Amino acid sequence: MTQQIHIIGGGLAGSEAAWQLAEAGVKVRLSEMRGSGEMTPAHQTDGLAELVCSNSFRSDDAEHNAVGLLHAEMRALGSLIMASADLHKVPAGSALAVDRDGFSEGVTARLAAHPNIEIVRERIDALPASGPTIVATGPLTAMGLAESIGAATGADALAFFDAIAPIVHRDSIDMEVAWFASRWDKGDGKDYINCPMTKEQYLAFHQGLLDGEKTEFREWEKDTPYFEGCIPIEVMAERGVDTLRYGPMKPVGLDDPRTGRWPYAVVQLRQDNALGTLWNMVGFQTKLKYAEQVRLFRTIPGLEKAEFARLGGLHRNTFINSPQLLDRTLRLRKAPHIRFAGQITGCEGYVESASIGLLAGRFAAAELLGTELVPPPPETALGALLGHITGGAEAESYQPMNVNFGLFPPVEGKAKKANRKRLYTLRAEAALNQWLGREAPAPAEEEKEDAA
Repeated sequence: MTQQIHIIGGGLAGSEAAWQLAEAGVKVRLSEMRGSGEMTPAHQTDGLAELVCSNSFRSDDAEHNAVGLLHAEMRALGSLIMASADLHKVPAGSALAVDRDGFSEGVTARLAAHPNIEIVRERIDALPASGPTIVATGPLTAMGLAESIGAATGADALAFFDAIAPIVHRDSIDMEVAWFASRWDKGDGKDYINCPMTKEQYLAFHQGLLDGEKTEFREWEKDTPYFEGCIPIEVMAERGVDTLRYGPMKPVGLDDPRTGRWPYAVVQLRQDNALGTLWNMVGFQTKLKYAEQVRLFRTIPGLEKAEFARLGGLHRNTFINSPQLLDRTLRLRKAPHIRFAGQITGCEGYVESASIGLLAGRFAAAELLGTELVPPPPETALGALLGHITGGAEAESYQPMNVNFGLFPPVEGKAKKANRKRLYTLRAEAALNQWLGREAPAPAEEEKEDAA
């Protein structure tokens, strides 16, 4: 078989991209390192699309949940990953969880049986100099290829250690307590949201960081040193009671409008997406367990009712600065014969990774077949996630992200909070149908009333 495109990486993204291309009639060479005598520190088998952590694809509720909506959109586009997940589903309430062995075996079997796909067990150590290529090697990209990617993209555009700060939905921040300001009133005055703390509040928060339950590094992460720019906030707290007040919680130059004075300490949030719906807790990367983060961070004045689009973390990862490097169809600007897909683009999660593989495959197929495929609308889950990766996020602070409604353009008008998620999904369904050239179903009467 003469290949028309080379896919590097047989995880969820690479497998989905291969399927979409093959179904479009394109000949695919799918290179997977596992099975060639090589293995990553995380994988246990040589099966394609092996799930290395949880077996859950999270919520399957397509009406009120962004990841459930993404499930539905992928099903509508003939996703192999979703088809295998549905076939190997195990009981998990409203979530979609799978038998991980059956799931991987199913994906592997269908790809191996496809006449347009050749699976080759080989390690690729460098980006191809020519020829259509999709790189979908995931967060544990082998060092040789990672170095080649770094050389092609610039050393400062490739991360090997992922310091993740929590991200908060803007409309859940209490602006009666918090206020907009930049230190010393620099900039336009709305660059940061500031949450003030008294001495008593700060000391209690500091003790909470020391006492909070932390997650452990996985075996392959233990030898990865901290960078000074991504030290966990609880490690800074261990260095002394005032360390945070001279670091990310420094109050100097920030006048609290309620008192006219500097607070004892301050938590700053910086805008994280172009829409202004998501705000990043500056310097709050952490190894605290998720439940502990929610409990402790909601003690911060102004964040008592905070809703988190993503919680903090710190782990070994390999991802590129996609907003800086990729065009709207996931091509590397400096070498447009190469596309990136999956977690290496900076999306987080099984389904998100597969969905970007799906889009990369469809974009590549359209290009190879001489047609044009415009990106999905930003009102869809696919379009919102793609938009975040390829330009909606701030390149300077880009970090991996799960799909969430904070990535979508806000719904128009004032809707009851309980109805807002449903309005997002109704709008997404109509936008996807329009993109696919299908007639959207008319909304039910009660849905019309909700939108009114």
